[in-house]
Amino acid sequence: MTRTKILVAAIAAALCVPAAGISAGSALPSKIGKGEGQLNLVAWEGYTQPQWVKPFEKATGCKVNAKYAGSSDEMVTLMRQGGGSQYDMVSASGDASLRLIYGKDVQPVNVNLVPGYKDFIPALKSPPHNTIDGQHYGISLQWGPNTLIYNAAKVKPAPTSWASLYSAKFKGKITVPDNPIQIADAALYLIKTDSSLGIKDPYELNQKQFDAAVSLLKKQKPLVKKYWALASDEIDLFKNGGAVIGASWPYQTNTLIGEKVPVKDLIPKEGATGWADTWMLSAKAKHPNCAYRWMQWVSTPKVQAQQAIFFGETPANLKACPIMNQLSKGSAAQYHCGASASYFNSIRFWKTPIADCGNGKKDCMDYTQWQQAWAQLKG
Repeated sequence: MTRTKILVAAIAAALCVPAAGISAGSALPSKIGKGEGQLNLVAWEGYTQPQWVKPFEKATGCKVNAKYAGSSDEMVTLMRQGGGSQYDMVSASGDASLRLIYGKDVQPVNVNLVPGYKDFIPALKSPPHNTIDGQHYGISLQWGPNTLIYNAAKVKPAPTSWASLYSAKFKGKITVPDNPIQIADAALYLIKTDSSLGIKDPYELNQKQFDAAVSLLKKQKPLVKKYWALASDEIDLFKNGGAVIGASWPYQTNTLIGEKVPVKDLIPKEGATGWADTWMLSAKAKHPNCAYRWMQWVSTPKVQAQQAIFFGETPANLKACPIMNQLSKGSAAQYHCGASASYFNSIRFWKTPIADCGNGKKDCMDYTQWQQAWAQLKG
C-alpha cells in the first residue's frame, strides 16, 4: 500500500499522547508507571478468557472490562465512541488497524517495553498492518486462517472447496460472517474458478472484479440461513441445527467440539483469507500503564500458548510452541506454531481495501464501496 511520508509524519505527531514515564523529548514512554486500576478493552470473542485474565488482574491490580465486537467495522466504531476515550485498547485485525492509524484513533507504542516482542516471528515484528516507517502502532498477537466448518454427521461427502457455500444443496443451512470483508472471500474463490477476471489480490479489485465478487454473493444470499455477527451466534446455529456448513474461525470449531457437536473444519483447496491481530493503544487511553502491562502479559509464551489453544490460532511468540505441546499434546503442529514463512504467506490476511491497486493504477474499489455493496446486498 502506498503511503506518503508527509501523511505518516502528521499521524505520528498527532498520536503522541503523554503517559507515565515519558522521557524528555521522546514521544514514547521509557518505562511503565503504576497501574491505574482498570483496563477497558474491545476484543474478539475468546480473546479475554478467565484463564489468563484473572491471573493478570491479580498480578497487576488492573481490572479488565471487555467488550466483544463482531466485526472490524464494529471495532473501529467502538474505538471512536466517546471521543475515543471510552476504551483503552483494541485487538484489531488487518482490515481495521490501518483505518485506526490513519484515523488518529491509536497511538504509537514502545515495543522495547514488551519483553516477549524479541521472540516474535520476524513477519510479525514490523508487519505493514501495524508498523509505518518503523513506527509501531501496537503489538502483534496471534494469526490464523478463516476456515470452512461443517457438521460431519450431516455433510457428506466432506467438502473440499468453498463451492459448498454457494451450493443449493445446502440452501437454508449455510452461515457466513456479517462483514463486508466477505467480498474478499468471494474474490479468493474466483481467483481459482474464473481466471478471466485476472484477480491477483482479493483485496485489490477493479470495478469488473468487484462486481463479479458481489454478484457471487448475491447468488449466495438466498442460500444463507443467517449472517453471523458474533462467534457465539454461529455456535448457536450449529448447536441447534440451524446451520450445517459455513465460514468460520477455529474458535467456533473448538467450542462446538467441546460441546459434543460433530463438526470439523478445513482450509479448502482455493486457499483462505485470514487474520493477523494487533493489540493497539487508544490515542486517548485513560489507563496507559495497565495497557502496557497487558501487552507484556499477552506476549508471554504461556499466555500466547493458552490463547492459541483456546481459540485455535497461531501465536506470534515462538517460545509458546513447546508450552502449547505441554498444555495439549500435538497442538503446536496442529496450529502451525513455528510454521515456515511459506505457510504464513499462503494466507491472504485481511487488509483495508484502498483505491490504489498497487500496480500504478488507482481504480480499485475502496473500503467505503465495499461497505456500501455489503449493505445493499443484505438489504
